[in-house]
Formats: sequence, structure tokens, C-alpha cells
Amino acid sequence: MPLHSKDAIVDDPVSDVYASTDLSLVMPKYRMPEQEHDPRHAYSVVHDELMLDGNSRQNLATFCQTWLDPEIHRLMDECVDKNMVDKDEYPQTAEIEARCVHMLADLWNSPAAANTLGCSTTGSSEAAMLGGLAMKWRWRKRMHEAGKPADKPNMICGPVQICWHKFARYFDVELREIPLEGDRLIMNAEEVIKRCDENTIGVVPTLGVTFTCQYEPVKAVNDALEQLQRETGLDIPIHVDGASGAFLAPFCAPELEWDFRLPRVKSINTSGHKFGLAPLGVGWVVWRDAEELPEELIFDVNYLGGNMPTFALNFSRPGGQIVAQYYNFLRLGKEGYRKIHTACYDTARFLADEIGKMGPFKVLFDGDMKAGIPALSWTIKEGFDTHGYSLFDLADRLRSRGWQVPAYSMPANRQDLVIQRILVRHGVSRDLGALLIEDMKRCLEHFGKHPITSPLTSEEATGFHH
Repeated sequence: MPLHSKDAIVDDPVSDVYASTDLSLVMPKYRMPEQEHDPRHAYSVVHDELMLDGNSRQNLATFCQTWLDPEIHRLMDECVDKNMVDKDEYPQTAEIEARCVHMLADLWNSPAAANTLGCSTTGSSEAAMLGGLAMKWRWRKRMHEAGKPADKPNMICGPVQICWHKFARYFDVELREIPLEGDRLIMNAEEVIKRCDENTIGVVPTLGVTFTCQYEPVKAVNDALEQLQRETGLDIPIHVDGASGAFLAPFCAPELEWDFRLPRVKSINTSGHKFGLAPLGVGWVVWRDAEELPEELIFDVNYLGGNMPTFALNFSRPGGQIVAQYYNFLRLGKEGYRKIHTACYDTARFLADEIGKMGPFKVLFDGDMKAGIPALSWTIKEGFDTHGYSLFDLADRLRSRGWQVPAYSMPANRQDLVIQRILVRHGVSRDLGALLIEDMKRCLEHFGKHPITSPLTSEEATGFHH
């Protein structure tokens, strides 16, 4: 469509974008504009609005990857039109997905890695729900075969991320979440066994708890469940929520038994876009063997020219993240992942040491690679004179320099305990960490000179996302 002469500047490639007719007015925000716009101008509007977001590299709340190889950006561009679900049209992308599943099964010591079942998902939340569904279906089949009712399933877990609360509500499962007690901020085997009965579909330990970043004791839970079966006959499986730890422990704590080496572990989910170092969003779920994934949950779909088996909550989704995950596996190998994650742990330990020296803070988790993920968490020492500030005030003050360092209350029964957490991802360098420490010291100096008379509470503070 030809432009009027007064708009001729829009077509001039050397003209200034911000002097254009398009950008002399505010574009509509809640209705579609009547006319089309020059792509440079539309891009500038969107690009400039995105500057108002926080800097993702300074977001020390998120588990998700914020730094990517240039080659990954190129692969994502090349895969922007590939639909992961259409395996008939994109068979090589489907083959790459299958290779990733086999690599993960081998990494997690599957006894049948060559014939394992698994799939990619949009993230670890979807992968977790698929693992939960498989547990529920297997339990229901056992109950029907025994002639017993199967209308009151329950699942046992420690302090879990919101996806498991969603699973319990959406799929009608009672969530027996072990409440925290005193200094015990994760599940333990004793508390698990107290809650087991014939309606328990499974136990879900988390390899890297969202709140404190610690690994839950998968082997101790496995051994306790083995003993329970010998004593009572109850056969209760484990699904490991390895959202972060499943891409950490194999490289940095290979002696830790949490995976398919334990007979009770029937399935594992993980997030590729966290410590798998892939771009948002990709997750993975792998089952111990074919018997652990009920056939009734797999759909054979005649779609776009081919019959394809599928087991997912989503349908159409991009293939680029899976391709990027495979690139990481090839480029990094075990050595590369070990180097990158070890560097993250080293930075976490550095930050924990420096924060512990500041005076007001008690470090709860210090980034020990044998006990959790590369992160740290702390609280204010009991009785310490903080000049009135809370950790929510500290988080709010750090935001003035762009840092997102979340503060939050713990789950039941320790809502009285407020902690703060830093997640050290690939791209959070020692130098960046040192700059954060200096800014934290400046915040404490500010509070010393300007005491807080009305500290922020969790209700008033900005929430955090994980």
C-alpha cells in the first residue's frame, strides 16, 4: 500500500526512527491498531518497553538460565519454525529428542538406558506432573487388581515448589506435605514413613529444595521404604523431583545415590533450562523402564501425515530448546558441565563466606556441592540489632541497584522464619558476586545511618518468582 507523501520519511532507511510519524504518538496498548506500522518502529516500541524489565543477569532469584552461547542463539533461530509434536515432518528433531532421553537415562544410571522411556516437556513442572500421573495410574491398577477402592490417593513430599500443589489439585490427589519443624527444613525418612499407607501413590523427594536449596535424602527414604515393604508389604515408589539437582549431582557429587541406582526410584524429572543450561523452556522426564509408564497414558495420534505416540499435557511446542539441549550435551560433555557447575559452587561458597562475615546474618546453606545446589540461604541472627530493618527491606534496597535477591517466609510450620536466597547460575561470575557483596555492605551502612521504624513484611514486599 503506497504511503502518503507526509509519511515518506517512514520508508527512508537513513531516517531517524524516533523522528518518524509512527513514534510521534503513543501506540495503542489494549486494542489492535487500525493501520500497519513500519517493522523498525514496531520493534523499537517493543524493545524500549522491555528495557523496563529487570536485568535478567542480576536476577539471583531465578533458577532459569540467563546466559547462552552465541551458537545456541543461532540454533534457536534455525528451529523457530519446528513443531516438536510433529515428528513425521521433523523426524531428525524427534531423533535428537530421543538421543537426549537416552543420554539422561545413562547419566542417571538407568539399568535399561538403551530401552528407556522418557520425553521432553515445556519445563520441569510439566515433567513432574507426568511423573505424578504415571504413579497414580500404577497405584490405581494395583488397587483394582486387589479389589480395593481407588478413590483416595495421596502423595508424600517435603516443602515443594507450586507445581506439586497444582498436580494434587488438578488430578485429585491428597498432598501430604511434611511440615517443617525446628531446624529441620526438609523431609526425612522418619517423617515420610509416618504418612505412608496403602493409598500412597508415591514419595517425592526434591533434589534441590526451592526454599533452602538443599538436597533431600533420597537414599535414606529409599532404604526406609524398602524396610517398610519387608514389614508391611506396602510397595511405595519414589519419583525424584530433580529439577535442579539432576543436572548437578551427576557431575559434582557422583558418589551421591539418588537416581536409578536405588530400586525405589521409578522416575525422575528435571529442568533443561536450569542447570541443564538450555534456553527457556524445556524439561525432561525419564522412567526406570517401560513397566513404570502405563500404556493407557500414551496416545497414538494421527497428525499431519503420521501416527505418533505422545504423552504430554501440551501439544504443539517449539523444537529449538531440545536441539539446544543436545548441542550442550555434545559441546560440554561431562567435563564441561563439571567445570561450569563447579565454578558456580565456588562462587556460592565465596558469597556465603562473605555474607557470614557481615555480622547480622546466619548462613543456613553455604553452597556445599555434596548437600545441595550452587546457592546459599541465610536469615537474621536471633537478637541481632538490625536498626529495625527486615530481610524484605534489604531485598527492596538491593533492587535500587538492580539486584533481585528474594526474601520470603518458610512454609508450614515455620512461617516465622524469614530467609533470603541467592542462586548462582552460569554467568554469575566471582567478579559479579564481589560487586553484589559491596552493594550489600552499602545497604547495611545505609540502614545504620537511617534506622527503619516500620520494617517491610512479606505482604508488603515484592514477591519472588522461581
